[in-house]
Order: sequence, then structure tokens, then C-alpha cells
Amino acid sequence: MQTASAYQIVTLANGTRSVHSLSHRETFHPVIGPVAEAEALYVRQLKLVERVREHEGEFVIWDVGLGAAANALTVLRATRELPVKIRMVSFDHSAEPLRFALQHTEALGYFDGYEQALEKLVENKQTTFADGARSVEWDFHLADFPSLVQPDAGNSPSALFPKPHAILFDAFSPAKNPAMWTQPLFASLFRLLDPARPCAMPTYSRSTMLRVSLLLAGFFVGAGHATGEKEETTIAANTLNLLDEPLDRSWLSRVKRSTSAEPLWEPVYRQAPLTPETWDKLCEHPQFRQTV
Repeated sequence: MQTASAYQIVTLANGTRSVHSLSHRETFHPVIGPVAEAEALYVRQLKLVERVREHEGEFVIWDVGLGAAANALTVLRATRELPVKIRMVSFDHSAEPLRFALQHTEALGYFDGYEQALEKLVENKQTTFADGARSVEWDFHLADFPSLVQPDAGNSPSALFPKPHAILFDAFSPAKNPAMWTQPLFASLFRLLDPARPCAMPTYSRSTMLRVSLLLAGFFVGAGHATGEKEETTIAANTLNLLDEPLDRSWLSRVKRSTSAEPLWEPVYRQAPLTPETWDKLCEHPQFRQTV
């Protein structure tokens, strides 16, 4: 085990290496490893190769939780031979996980020639490069994401960021990082989307609390692909036709019995059943009015 500052390189059960945060006591992509998880959760689930291949113009991806860059790099490798411009917009409150990972690229094994581009990204918060059949423009916003996207932020997020076609959402767990899982954050995120631009956002959690939060924020929500030990994840979108398995009324009937379904309205982790007010709002969501 290698150590440096607040991070370690750890070996997972399947032999893959990943980064462990000592301060959060969490390992990035802890079960099947960085590349396998990113391929299952984001590349295949978002049908990125197919969507990018059919796309005209710039394809915009928001990478919420840059971390050690495994998600973004896996997406870039998967789309390398498609002649479409990729605009990657990454967000994180710290560049330290990536700085640490750049010191251990051989152990991690997923950087694959992108080292120089990432060094520029860390130092300049922006980099552009030709890659395979396409070009890449990559921006890094080093900031507190909930503050950055809130409606009363000093700079209008709409002016700062291009509207996404896909979002890679990968924050530390709600228990360790509740500010990234509140209903107001997802509502702010949904308001930043272009209603005329189909956009999907997978994440590793399948919690009822998360799914209720996303629905109340305005998203359509579905069951996501399995990854590692998780038999199911979650995918949200601003249009129902991007979901293969949308939640239906049978899921809705189970929610009412859950002891951990009420969204986090404040950045403080807790578990609670739905309030009557939340239940009423959930039942009015168009996703459930469209299912019989």
C-alpha cells in the first residue's frame, strides 16, 4: 500500500488498483475498479458511443466529481474514434485526488497517454487536444459544486457552462458528503438543463431517498445497470425516452412504506419516511401519471 498526504493507492479484491481517501474513509470505485465501473455505469448505460456517433456538432459531458479522472478518461477512450468534438466540463472541490493519481499512473493503469493533458488541466483548469478521430475541449471548475449551481450564485451558471447531453454524477456517499445529495441541489441541476437537449445522468446509488429527490427536482427516473456488488443503480433524465426501465407505480407503492425516503432538504444526513406533503408531490409527477 502506497501513501501520500490524504490519499492511498489500494488494491481491490479483483487485483485492480484504486485511490482511497483517508479523510472521507472511502475508496473510489471500490468493488470492480475504476475502469470497469465507469464502463458499466456511464459508457454503456448512457449509450454514449451510439449517441456520440449519431450526434452533429459538439457533444457536452458534465463530469460531476472529477476525483482521480477515471470516469472522464474511460468515456474519452470509448469515444476516441468517433469524429465528433467532445466538450468535457469537470467539477470538483479539490484537485488533490487527481494530483495524487498523476503520481501513480502506472499503478492505476487507466491514464493511457492522457497524462500531459491532465497535467495541463490541473494547472490551467483548461486543456484542448486532438485525440483519435476527434478533438477534445476540457474545462475544470475547482469549486464547491452546490454553491456553484445554486440559483443565487454570483455568476449565472447558465453563462458559465455549456448545456450537457450527459452527466457523470459521482460524489462521495450521502452519509459522508450530504451536501452533494440534497433535493435543492438536484433541483438546481435540473434547472440548468436545456429542455430541448435530451440529457441523462446515472449514479451508483439506488437509494429511495435519492430517487425521490431526483423526481421532485423534475427528472424522470429509472432503474440503472448493475455494477459490481450493486444489483441496481439509478439513472435520471430530462426526457422519459432516455430510460430503459423507468420506475412505475409498483415502485411508488413501496416508497410509502420506506423508513428512508424523505429527501435531504439540508446538507445534514439523516433517514426519515416520506412526509404527507412529499408523498402528494411525488404522486403528481408526470412519470406516474403516464404509467397505468
